[in-house]
Amino acid sequence: MGSPQDPFYIVREEIQGSIGKLQSNFHRWEQAASNTGEFVHLTKELLTSCESIEWQVDELEKTITVASRDPAYYGLDEVELSRRRNWIGSARNQVGIVRISVEKGKSNSAMARHQDLTGTSRTNQYSSQDNDDYIDSESDRQLLLMRQQDDELDELSESVIRIGSVGLTIHEELSGQERIINDLSLEMETTSNRLDFVQKKIGAVMKKAGIKGQIMLILFLVVLFIVLFVLVFLT
Repeated sequence: MGSPQDPFYIVREEIQGSIGKLQSNFHRWEQAASNTGEFVHLTKELLTSCESIEWQVDELEKTITVASRDPAYYGLDEVELSRRRNWIGSARNQVGIVRISVEKGKSNSAMARHQDLTGTSRTNQYSSQDNDDYIDSESDRQLLLMRQQDDELDELSESVIRIGSVGLTIHEELSGQERIINDLSLEMETTSNRLDFVQKKIGAVMKKAGIKGQIMLILFLVVLFIVLFVLVFLT
């Protein structure tokens, strides 16, 4: 089953917050007069927000599709997957209602402006006002897009910093392991040299001692081994 720490729920909360803000702006849009700059600005902002939220919902749905191929691997079951699909459908419906209403209102507003422009009372002042509204709306839209891009760049920068920190930690661990391996290799080499030295010394002593000396040395070592065995294991 999914938990509050599940990335799906974290992203879902962010999207739900965006939908809440979208609906709040939509209520403002419904109350604004269609021949005002505020109406034009809210129309552009709502349509842009709809596109952004729909994209986020599509990306979240892709994660559900991937998880549905092997639910057990992700710790999910069919009930949880169904719950997530239902939320995706609900989010799409909420955004879709706003988009359809705004697009319809935009079309009606444009038609009304067109009728005013083609009427006998059309003047250059109205055309100038429309141009100003259009410029203002485009400027606001560009500012909104720039803010969204800044937010995305900030998130990307944070991800790069996190990845760099993990890479640095791995590098430090590998460096530490390399130092340990080098120290171990040095100790093994030193021990090997000492063993070779001892073997050469023993060989030289054996040669000098002759057969009898070698037998005596062997007997001495056997006795020494027995004594040590008794001291270590029997006392």
